[in-house]
Amino acid sequence: MSLSARRPGSTVRVRVQEVDGRSVRHRDDVVATEEPLEIRVGWPGTPPRSLVVTMRTPGADFELAAGFLSSEGLLPSADDVVRLAYCSDPTLRAEQRYNVVTVDLARPLREHPTARYGAATSACGVCGKESLDELELRGCHPLPPGPVLDPATLCALPDRLRAAQDLFSRTGGLHAAGLFSADGQLLRAREDVGRHNAVDKVVGWALLERRLPLTDHVLVTSGRAGYEICQKALAAGIPFVAAVGAPSSLAVDLAATFGMTLVGFLRGERYVVYTRPDRLSD
Repeated sequence: MSLSARRPGSTVRVRVQEVDGRSVRHRDDVVATEEPLEIRVGWPGTPPRSLVVTMRTPGADFELAAGFLSSEGLLPSADDVVRLAYCSDPTLRAEQRYNVVTVDLARPLREHPTARYGAATSACGVCGKESLDELELRGCHPLPPGPVLDPATLCALPDRLRAAQDLFSRTGGLHAAGLFSADGQLLRAREDVGRHNAVDKVVGWALLERRLPLTDHVLVTSGRAGYEICQKALAAGIPFVAAVGAPSSLAVDLAATFGMTLVGFLRGERYVVYTRPDRLSD
């Protein structure tokens, strides 16, 4: 697929052949857009430099950039952000400029000793042992006690998130992350081809709205709960993560280490609590 000279949309219309038994028909279909996003950072006295390239669904790109920096422990607060903008680099082809976001910071980017950047897929993974050490070096601490959810409220959250997934309804090909209050109110939902990107977009929204840390909130994801989902929630101060799918072993380890409630297989009235069941009322 060639890149458009205009800002890329979240979906692309394609011509398909649909086969159902012996029936064959040609029709138009809609697929989720997947394009690269390069995140660049700069600060006074330093020209912007490339930090990471990730594959994403266009939309909420500024939130994605801010959320990624926050989740990686590189951006302490929204006060450090001077400006977020699409790139105006004259050396870039016009069709690429909406695929580059520059984050201008008030001071040098915070570095940590095990930083891992470069190219990232929409479903990237990391080395478990090194990354747990990295979290401790970064200064992540055990999460506070609250909130306590009513089980009926918890069970209602996936349907509320699904109702907000407009792009999934049109394409069937996107993950979603939703940020909820303890009483079940959906505060923000974001969709992306990458489940990690969807979480970064939610965290980026909260950062730019100056809502971090999210100590009284619940994160719900449409897919499985891997290590990086929980890592991003921890960095944002979210003490309760629930997923429609299964968690990974390292996600369970992280949740247990830092006092996070981790729920998997949240479907209908059934769910599995892996850590900290005390955040669910009797």
